[in-house]
Amino acid sequence: MKKLVSVIGPVGTRSGYGSHARDLVISLLDLGYDVRTMPIRWGKTPQNALNQDDPRDKRIIETLRPDGNIERQPDIHVHVSVPTEFNPIGKLNIGITAGVEWTVPNPEWVDAMNRMDLNIVPSNFSKQVFADAHFTVEDPKTKQKREIKVNKPIEVLFEGYDEDLYKKTDLFSQSLVDEMNKIDNDFCFLYTGHWLQGPMGHDRKDVGMMINTFLNTFKDVDNAPALLLKTSCGTFSPPDKYEILRKVRDIKSQVPFKKSLPKIHLLHGELSDTQMNELYNHPKVKGMISFTKGEGFGRPLLEFSTTGKPIIASGWSGHVDFLDKDMSNLLPGGLMKVHKDSIPGNYTHKESQWFSVDYNAGSFAMNECFKKYDKYLSRAYLQRQRSEDFTLNKMTDKFGKILEPYVARLTSHVPVNLPKLQKKDDTKVTLPKLQKA
Repeated sequence: MKKLVSVIGPVGTRSGYGSHARDLVISLLDLGYDVRTMPIRWGKTPQNALNQDDPRDKRIIETLRPDGNIERQPDIHVHVSVPTEFNPIGKLNIGITAGVEWTVPNPEWVDAMNRMDLNIVPSNFSKQVFADAHFTVEDPKTKQKREIKVNKPIEVLFEGYDEDLYKKTDLFSQSLVDEMNKIDNDFCFLYTGHWLQGPMGHDRKDVGMMINTFLNTFKDVDNAPALLLKTSCGTFSPPDKYEILRKVRDIKSQVPFKKSLPKIHLLHGELSDTQMNELYNHPKVKGMISFTKGEGFGRPLLEFSTTGKPIIASGWSGHVDFLDKDMSNLLPGGLMKVHKDSIPGNYTHKESQWFSVDYNAGSFAMNECFKKYDKYLSRAYLQRQRSEDFTLNKMTDKFGKILEPYVARLTSHVPVNLPKLQKKDDTKVTLPKLQKA
């Protein structure tokens, strides 16, 4: 009989966690497990990522159990979320988190990971941060001290890209063609990702300073490249769009120039995975820029690397697992304290730090890539080949190997013949109800 696997995760949301959760469900199905999926919300991100007409999505939809009811206790329970949400309900319990984007995690995250039998993170960076975390806390009532560290195993499982989705293409949907026709530049740098909270220079993706650096690099330059922002503040609503445009105007107003400023275009709205691949491959998009202060993995960077186009990115955190310094332009910089307004809630620790790009180096890399594009393109071709080690199929294979020894323990017990009990009804096991955010 197939092992029953329950999955809790934001499978229906347009978020990084959502994409990761969907891939994990597909991997478990491909590995031959009987999967039941309980969807959860993920902040304010839209919950319309699953399409009934898409064969891949349909496989996920068929596993959904929104009410949290499944027929029996799962053999394996997989919880895809931040660690404090981990809830062990199976015989074998696995917590999967996108990891951490700074140097010191919250002690509550570390403590919560010990509720699970196994924890999985997407990068060596995240594993090292959690493995190094060690705290001494004092009970406010008893004044007794205790040590907090991860005592349970931590495994690295990268987020693989779907080769059927992310690949070279010259076929584009009409909606994307219409949007790109509004851009009169033939050379665009692309940024994709949320514009997160935090003051200028302190938002996690560092979008504001990336824009500032781009403007100062190419101001007063004839036939300058453009910057294409595929971004939002977390939703795709009109107020969200206007807030992005306001931020861009404010930054532009602070940049002195004599003749002109390079153009910045905003692409605001929902795109499917197929449309994102089309965007990556569009001939006007020549490269990707990311000044991120930290990534648990950096999924868009991996997806874009499949195009064979240049990438300019911070040289720190999760994405250096797959971006090679000799094939992509990894920017130098240094660590800085995480600003108190940059991360919601109490996710960080008071000693947490993350990366700040050397903006002069970022400016130089943009300019060199624009002027010596063929040189950067040849390196990017090598990066595309390296990224072939990070496919969804290879992720599935590695996931199976990680699970194998744990699953073997579930089946290693000698069966005992017990008297048959009279069956009275077909009452199903009801798992704990999930709270909506």
